Amino acid sequence: MNLEEKNTIFKPLYSLKHSPIEAYFSKNSEDFVVREKALYEFSGTGEHLILHICKKDLSTSEAVSILSQMSGEKIKNFGYAGLKDKQGTTFQYISMPKKFKSFLNDFSHPKLKIVEIFTHHNKLKIGHLKGNSFFIRLKKVSPLNALKIKQAFTILENQGFANYFGYQRFGKFQDNYSEGLEILKGKKVKNPKLKNFFISAFQSELFNRYLSKRVELSHFAKDFSEKELAQIYNLSKSEALFLKKQKHFFKLLKGDVLGHYPFGKCFVCEDLETESQRFLKKDISVLGLLLGERAFKTTQGLAQNLEAEIFSPFNEFIPQMQGSRRFMWSYLEKSKMDYDEKKAHLCLEFFLQKGSYATTILEELLHQNFD
Repeated sequence: MNLEEKNTIFKPLYSLKHSPIEAYFSKNSEDFVVREKALYEFSGTGEHLILHICKKDLSTSEAVSILSQMSGEKIKNFGYAGLKDKQGTTFQYISMPKKFKSFLNDFSHPKLKIVEIFTHHNKLKIGHLKGNSFFIRLKKVSPLNALKIKQAFTILENQGFANYFGYQRFGKFQDNYSEGLEILKGKKVKNPKLKNFFISAFQSELFNRYLSKRVELSHFAKDFSEKELAQIYNLSKSEALFLKKQKHFFKLLKGDVLGHYPFGKCFVCEDLETESQRFLKKDISVLGLLLGERAFKTTQGLAQNLEAEIFSPFNEFIPQMQGSRRFMWSYLEKSKMDYDEKKAHLCLEFFLQKGSYATTILEELLHQNFD
């Protein structure tokens, strides 16, 4: 598929192999709840207020706009750690200058509540969060489909999941990445935030395509013989054999960029035997490329060749992007499932590290698209 074809939508490859499971999901305030977990404890002193807010069917930008209008403070002086979905009920932290505290005494809004107020010494910035807890209610779930979901959910709990960027990153028509490519080619966009958003979507598209290629390799390693793997990927017999021997679904390659999970410095995978054992224990994970100048690029062998297939056609644009690495394989934490057969409701709860998408989990479980 040509990345420049705007009318083609790339669909990532699932790590689980099963037929689509019937269940109804609506991202509304009763059935979809997100709770942001702060990266650190707030100090209790300083010139910034930290508002713990609860919003229903409002985007983060809309919530900030409401607070700005009612306080009289400029939007640029508000801070937040992450953008949250408009649909559903979301709890998150918003910072603003302490001098506007008095307006909170009479604050009232039908879709926005202030749950708690803290004081802190700095403004919140993007990334100042550990992650998010999710509550999702699925409806019209038969007992048989509940069993299928439970089996799939258990696998994800144990093995982890392919950490794709969710559809939200790519826009209503799933073509934000192509707009980003046009900008890199010279198209002028006056709004710098919008420009960066589209370029980020382009980087995310490439990341998803590479991750999908690695999920495919992992399936092949399970389904094909050592001889067939050696032929497909031009590997030595010993390399193909070790792909087969790895106990975890997502296969590591010599030359992969790894990182201590969930936070840690990048390093290159040189000892596959050792790193495979650490991967099994969830101590480390594999990092995929977000194309750009500052990205950790050291890879070799098959890992380098597979990366080159996806990213090399766009190397000329590297100077225009910062770049980084992002975990390709991530894990559910504090996961829980509850099924009410009488109501045909199935409720899922789990925590994801920052940057991971709950809809990615749903798509993997149900093999349905939510775009």
